[in-house]
Amino acid sequence: MDLHKPVDLRNRTIEELTPEERWRWEHQQMHEKHEGHEKMHAEMVIILIITLVIAQFVLIEWKKRHYKSYSLITLLGMWIIPLILCIRNYWWRFIFIWLLFSCITGLIVRKAIQKPIDGTTPRLVYKWFLLLYKLSYILGLIGYFIMMATFFGLNLLFDAKPNTWMDCGLLFIFYGLYYGVLGRDISEICADKMASHIGYYTDQGMPTRNLDPSVCAVCGNKLLVSENEEGVLENTYKLSCNHVFHEFCIRGWCIVGKKQTCPYCKEKVDLKKMFCNPWEKPHVLFGQLLDWIRWLVAWQPLILFLVQGINWFLGLE
Repeated sequence: MDLHKPVDLRNRTIEELTPEERWRWEHQQMHEKHEGHEKMHAEMVIILIITLVIAQFVLIEWKKRHYKSYSLITLLGMWIIPLILCIRNYWWRFIFIWLLFSCITGLIVRKAIQKPIDGTTPRLVYKWFLLLYKLSYILGLIGYFIMMATFFGLNLLFDAKPNTWMDCGLLFIFYGLYYGVLGRDISEICADKMASHIGYYTDQGMPTRNLDPSVCAVCGNKLLVSENEEGVLENTYKLSCNHVFHEFCIRGWCIVGKKQTCPYCKEKVDLKKMFCNPWEKPHVLFGQLLDWIRWLVAWQPLILFLVQGINWFLGLE
């Protein structure tokens, strides 16, 4: 069958065409509509490239000069834009998971920003966001292995189509990366709010109360063991500045909250000294890998929407 042969409707309606004829007819209409528009299409491509370059420059400068406002707007975009797209396309699975995540995280954030802060809140907050962090890492690995298995043809052993496995792998990777970024960004906000409410330091860098040597500066709870003892539930860790913390709390502060300073004195923390084995290093690398997802999810749709607006204003189709 000649796919380029024009479709003659004659006395037939579009509904009476076969699927192949309807597909050819739609392409025929598209080519007729855009015939002779090569110059217009070239202008649209130039507009797209220029807008991308300018937008990238503006975002980089914004991030350098006003990091907090940039992070907040990016977080709102990450949180809202995918939901709008999914509601428009009726993707109910994502909507359900998004609502579940938003409800639980909203309750956690509410407890984190309360004043006075409850003594059990810091550990609750860090546990939740560290759980999200680990889940996102695991989901990303599962998706990666599913895609690799498809490349090696292991799907044939289960009599499954390769596109089905690839879709499943991409789905796992998307959920892992998306909620990994959201969790890390929200945890950073919670870390700032909790540390300020606990009272060990302020935005100006001056502590409002002294640190008890037997108290963890992150969660405010007693240290169960010294840094030289092996703990049953968790160990105690001393930073290079000689301030002591629960291992779980300082890991949450540094890795999940992306804080590489001492919660008390703000001295630089050497993450390499924290890792007791090389298997934990990929966790930090994975956290850095999530940075570029913000642009893909939050800013790319807005930039493309801006390009469409410019094309519409100039009368380009």
